[in-house]
Amino acid sequence: MKILVTGANGFLGRNLVEQLRNQGYDELLLCDRNTSESELEQFSQEAEFVYHLAGVNRPKKETEFIKGNTEFTEKLLHLLNENPNNPAVMFASSVQAELSNPYGESKKKAESFVQAYGEKNQTPVAIYRFPNLFGKWCKPNYNSVIATFCHNIARDIPVQVNNTETELTVAYIDDVVKELISLLEKSSFNETSVLYEITPTYKVKLGELVNLINTFKESRNDLSVPQLNQNLTKKMYSTYLSYLPEDDFSYDLTMHVDDRGSFTEFIRTPDRGQLSVNISKPGIVKGNHWHHTKNEKFLVVSGQGVIRFRKIGSDNIIEYFVSERKLEVVDIPVGYTHNIENLGESNMVTLMWVNEPFDSQHPDTYYTEV
Repeated sequence: MKILVTGANGFLGRNLVEQLRNQGYDELLLCDRNTSESELEQFSQEAEFVYHLAGVNRPKKETEFIKGNTEFTEKLLHLLNENPNNPAVMFASSVQAELSNPYGESKKKAESFVQAYGEKNQTPVAIYRFPNLFGKWCKPNYNSVIATFCHNIARDIPVQVNNTETELTVAYIDDVVKELISLLEKSSFNETSVLYEITPTYKVKLGELVNLINTFKESRNDLSVPQLNQNLTKKMYSTYLSYLPEDDFSYDLTMHVDDRGSFTEFIRTPDRGQLSVNISKPGIVKGNHWHHTKNEKFLVVSGQGVIRFRKIGSDNIIEYFVSERKLEVVDIPVGYTHNIENLGESNMVTLMWVNEPFDSQHPDTYYTEV
């Protein structure tokens, strides 16, 4: 299928084009500001489906709204009228089309042209009045407050919020792209309306948005991770990470080093526990303690060793031999004193998960030799 995408270098266009390619669509006719009139005419005659995403939303003069949104749409549809394929058209409009402002009015007029094209050619058309979109590759300090907040907060640049109670309706770019690609199956078109809605959308207040993004930044210091079972938070966190400066992808951890090796916390969460990296030198034994409620999981990923257990009140010692040759998780049940010994000739690296972050006031850790 030959697919024409206008506005191919924009935020939505770029994400759509890359995912189309990922899904094997390789006959893409890409139109951007550098596309010539003759190229556009040729693309319009070859297209079997059209994503019309091009538009103007931040012009220097209000008259550019009409030229970039209304007149360009009219010109494109005029060219498509000559296409024997009668390609279906998806048009990127805006919720602003419901308002009386120059931008919204230019989009509303363009919508009427798209609808008339569909009726004339008896071909499906889909008009989406998009809310605020967010995700990777959106230009900050342009038309997305989320992109601006993510970009600035990642760089310690102050952000300005005039009213923290202002509520935004937002949609995530991957959800939008998934919906748009589904239109390539004509059965996805609505037979009763040309107006389509993106789902899901989310509502978020500006004050909440700033606070959330600030927690993402702070997570490097407190080793936390967001509540990823909350869809908006999960998608917003992915978006934030895409705005990190390219020389700031990494961050240091605090290594607790002694003559036995080291112990380094990696991630800690209030509800999913704490993950750490333990390095033991050859011959070193660590542990020899037990817990009432705290429980752990050990995974040796490099080297070889033995994990020993003894139930409190018993003399029976249980041994689990572990190594990098066979990755296996060893549960550390409560009520058993336990230790881990490096039996190899090189450092042994163990990933250690515990069900709760360490609390120095309530450590629930009692020294007892195995």
